[in-house]
Amino acid sequence: ERANHARELVTGISLDEWDGIVTVSGDGLLYEVVNGLMDRPDWAAALRMPLGILPCGSGNALAAAINFHAGLAPALGLSLLQNCAVLLCRGTPSPLDLVSVTTASGTRVFSFLSVAWGLVADVDIESERLRRLGPARFALGTAARLLALHTYRGRLSYLPAVPRSATADAADTSPPSPSSPPGGPVDDLLVPLGQPVPPSWVTLEGDFILVLAIYQSHLGAELVAAPRARPDDGLIHLCYVRAGVSRGALLRALLAMTRGGGGGGTDAAAGPPLSRVPARAFRLEPLTPRGVLTVDGERVEYGPLQG
Repeated sequence: ERANHARELVTGISLDEWDGIVTVSGDGLLYEVVNGLMDRPDWAAALRMPLGILPCGSGNALAAAINFHAGLAPALGLSLLQNCAVLLCRGTPSPLDLVSVTTASGTRVFSFLSVAWGLVADVDIESERLRRLGPARFALGTAARLLALHTYRGRLSYLPAVPRSATADAADTSPPSPSSPPGGPVDDLLVPLGQPVPPSWVTLEGDFILVLAIYQSHLGAELVAAPRARPDDGLIHLCYVRAGVSRGALLRALLAMTRGGGGGGTDAAAGPPLSRVPARAFRLEPLTPRGVLTVDGERVEYGPLQG
């Protein structure tokens, strides 16, 4: 009925009375549900409740990623909805990574899709007024932003990915502890935002056109931003474009995403226009005074954040 209504509802439900939660929505409503579950004192048990999505939004990124990893043909609109309905009826839940994101004020949210800054975030928020157009809003918003291309100065730091050990994987499936810390698991890979990142991290500083931290293959139903990402690979796939790239090259990279190519190489050394690197944690520090940051397509306060 209103913003954060779903978050409030799931915070107060009795888990024993429900077999699962299915949202008939885009990614935004599921974001509320996930964070409502994490608001609960029994969050560890709540997260074991199966979640599902029937895609009825503009972006439908998570539904498209689920469709992709189920081995089904790419689908849009009604076809994607039907595919997701069939997968729900099969009743075989699969694990999904969550990323803990802390903003400048210390607010902590939990994300299943992405953190965006620059072009991607601008298009997402600026095209809200075109929501009635459905997925076409993103194409129009991207075209407008390419014509008025902005650059943003900032600092991107990340902890390079290393393979997870068998011990860590086993720990992911262990029963929830009765003494689970309130507010979610401990961010053991992060130091407070006010402290320098550890020496083992890599830091890039300069002018960017976009920075995207994504954990699913799809950024939208038609956009494959990280083709090698899997729902439970334990990785944050960092994608970024530095300033100096021509509009034509950037457009070609974005068009490659619609064809499933991801728009760039598989690592930071792959070259322009889109660089991509797997990480376990990241910190983004905007140095441009004004801008837009989004988590799972939802606008959050502007300033340093990490996940």
